[in-house]
Amino acid sequence: MEKIILGIDPGTNIMGYGVLKISDRNAEMLALGVIDLRKYEDHYLKLGHIFERVSGIIESYLPDEMAIEAPFFGKNVQSMLKLGRAQGTAMAAAINRQVPITEYAPTKIKMAITGNGNASKEQVADMLRRMLKLDSEEIGKFLDATDALGAAYCHYLQMNHPQTDKKYRSWKDFVAKNEKRCNK
Repeated sequence: MEKIILGIDPGTNIMGYGVLKISDRNAEMLALGVIDLRKYEDHYLKLGHIFERVSGIIESYLPDEMAIEAPFFGKNVQSMLKLGRAQGTAMAAAINRQVPITEYAPTKIKMAITGNGNASKEQVADMLRRMLKLDSEEIGKFLDATDALGAAYCHYLQMNHPQTDKKYRSWKDFVAKNEKRCNK
């Protein structure tokens, strides 16, 4: 099985992206970078550029799925609205190319990568560098890119170990609800 996962860390000034190739349960980084939006003053021009660049990344790497970091709730409503628009624009580019999207909370991504939902961006970057056996130079100076790669890697981990909604009170309860799995 081979799969390409595009990770996106939405931003209104810097938007990160990372592309992972999964083959035989091994993850390999294909691309890592940022979409620099700082030169655009007009928010609508930023959104247009996000759509064009994310569409181009999709055309270049043909991802099977996209993992995107969900906006976190902050105190500044205007910033949240702009961030939500940026995220929605990246999602629209994926939808336009029929790429399925999964959204992950920042704490879930950090937990999946480092084991700590409150990890710093630097800790996430360092763990990804180690897990994917990357050189320090490959990581780059923008941590938004490694956050995006973290979203893709989190999605890869979820593919292999999906969360279930089943809750168990005890081992006896587990066995009762999973008879076919336990009686082999």
